[in-house]
Amino acid sequence: MEKNDIFAKMDELDNQVGVFHKELTDLKQKVKELLEDNKRLSEENNQLRQLFKREAELEREVIEAPVKGKKSGANKEVQVLTDNALAEAGVAIGEGHDNLTRLYHEGFHICNVYYGHLRTEGDCLFCLSFLNK
Repeated sequence: MEKNDIFAKMDELDNQVGVFHKELTDLKQKVKELLEDNKRLSEENNQLRQLFKREAELEREVIEAPVKGKKSGANKEVQVLTDNALAEAGVAIGEGHDNLTRLYHEGFHICNVYYGHLRTEGDCLFCLSFLNK
C-alpha cells in the first residue's frame, strides 16, 4: 500500500467509528428513555393497585354494612353508612376540592402544569399552593 492509500483508509475508518459512536449514543439515549418510562409506569401501576385495593375494601364495607344493620332501617341507613364509609376514606361527595386533595395524596399532580401526571419526586410546590388557596 502506498502512503496516500493508508491515510485514505485511516480517514475512512475514522468516519466509520464516528458513525458507530453516534449510533451507540442514540441507542443509549433510547434505552434510558425506555427505562425511565418503565419505572414511571411501574410506580403508577403500584399506586393504581393500592387505590383499587382501597376502593374494593370500601365497596366490601358498604355491601357488608347493610347486612349487619338490617334490623332498623332500609335505604336511609344504607345511604348513611355509604356516606360514612366514603367520608372515612377521605372522599367527600360533591366536593371538588376534597377530590383534588385525595388525588394529590394518591400521588398525582393537580396543578395546571403537570395535571394528572404521577408525582415521582415528592411534593409539588404548584400543587401545594393550589391546595392552600
